[in-house]
Amino acid sequence: MLFDDFVAAESALLWGAFVIALVLGAVANKTNFCTMGAVSDLVNMGDTGRMRAWLFAIAVAVLGVALLEYGGLVDADATFPPYRGGNLLFAENILGGLLFGIGMTLASGCGNKTLIRIGGGNLKSIVVFAIIAVIAYFMANPFPGSDQTLMSLLFYDWIRPLSVDLGASQDLGYLLGGESAATARLVIGLLLGVLLVGFVFKSVDFRGSRDNIIGGLVVGIAIVAAWYLSSNVAIDTEDGVLGLSAYYEEWDMLAESDDGKPAQGRPLAAQSFTFINPMGQTLGYAAGGFERALLNFGVMAVLGVIAGSLLWTLFSRSFRIEWFSSFRDFVAHVVGAVLMGFGGTLAMGCTFGQAITGVSTLALGSLLTFGAIFLGSALTMKVQYYKLVYEDDATLGKALLTGLVDLHLLPEKLRRLQAV
Repeated sequence: MLFDDFVAAESALLWGAFVIALVLGAVANKTNFCTMGAVSDLVNMGDTGRMRAWLFAIAVAVLGVALLEYGGLVDADATFPPYRGGNLLFAENILGGLLFGIGMTLASGCGNKTLIRIGGGNLKSIVVFAIIAVIAYFMANPFPGSDQTLMSLLFYDWIRPLSVDLGASQDLGYLLGGESAATARLVIGLLLGVLLVGFVFKSVDFRGSRDNIIGGLVVGIAIVAAWYLSSNVAIDTEDGVLGLSAYYEEWDMLAESDDGKPAQGRPLAAQSFTFINPMGQTLGYAAGGFERALLNFGVMAVLGVIAGSLLWTLFSRSFRIEWFSSFRDFVAHVVGAVLMGFGGTLAMGCTFGQAITGVSTLALGSLLTFGAIFLGSALTMKVQYYKLVYEDDATLGKALLTGLVDLHLLPEKLRRLQAV
């Protein structure tokens, strides 16, 4: 996708992101694709349908990126965010993932589901969105009149030193293949993708669920489509063909003025869908008076998912205004939103941004985050369940220990509450 000037090229990126997200939002709403729901179905009912849909989306994304990257059609190295960065931020991946998993359970859904529900008329999700957006924005941007961010104040000094330098990249292809990383990425991606597809379609129930199949397929294709789009928009200049990021770095040499120059260059890199940091970007766009320079891929993705969900709810006549059922419900959603805001930015992504988009790059940190999100969500559900059943007899400690036993992470002798 070659353009003669930067503004036309960036516009193609922005509108392309919006259209893909529009389809994603409509299909996710229609098929009830929900990562938190996937964990809930599995943990509480033993139903693997939506979990398999999630894994199917991952499989499609992994296969797509493996093939396109090997063919030179996707850039999964210099990405935004830097999934394959050589420093493995394992403490941030794990802590952020745990916080996000707990938060999405309390707030009734992940970042993507929050946007889907906004499109469907859920006013609770607007509150969740606003809280996440404020935290995500100030995790990355300084407070007014200060050079301090929430990240620098609360986390950076103690958590960043825990990172591990893995060299040029942290993806499985580089770690296992070394100088043959390109081939290793293809082989590992194809093997992992095929194994996931085989596991997913082994279930007769899943094979009979059109919504789960379509949901997983479309989400996976949307992730790959966004990778392809953001990797291939380029400008034809006198110095040759340049990607958006490269053009931005050479702006003073190539552009006649600052007209059309974005506020930042990093969001011009190759990327796909993630929703926590983009919520903060959307807040920044609105607070900045909707200046064109603040409009980027993430903002368009947020708007696209909401619009797609809204279109489906209007078409299916399922639009419904919903508010908090009680003060306790309000508190749970607020706490959940706070945890998602911190967790999603710490972990550098959510159940989409890390567990699908990040995993599609085979990044080790993404796999750690995926596991931590699942554990945080599953444990929260177990604690909620036991406290509901046993009421005052189930202290947080007892419910937590019993939940860990149920998840086979602790021996049976440590069980404090009888399984029900």
